[in-house]
Amino acid sequence: KLKVWVDRDLCIGAATCIAVAPKTFVLDSEAKAIFIDTTVEDTDENIIEAAKACPVAAIIIEDENGNRIFPK
Repeated sequence: KLKVWVDRDLCIGAATCIAVAPKTFVLDSEAKAIFIDTTVEDTDENIIEAAKACPVAAIIIEDENGNRIFPK
């Protein structure tokens, strides 16, 4: 299981993460992306692709052991 979070200081609200993984990310009232722990809605590959699509690399992903998957 991936650990995913959004660095709100980096997020610019571009919403590319939502375009790639719409069931995993939403924009809040401040137009900042937030991660919704949907468990099975989007695949791990989709979530990683969403992180890679972020223009400011605001999405951080680690594996269950705390190893950084993205950004490296």
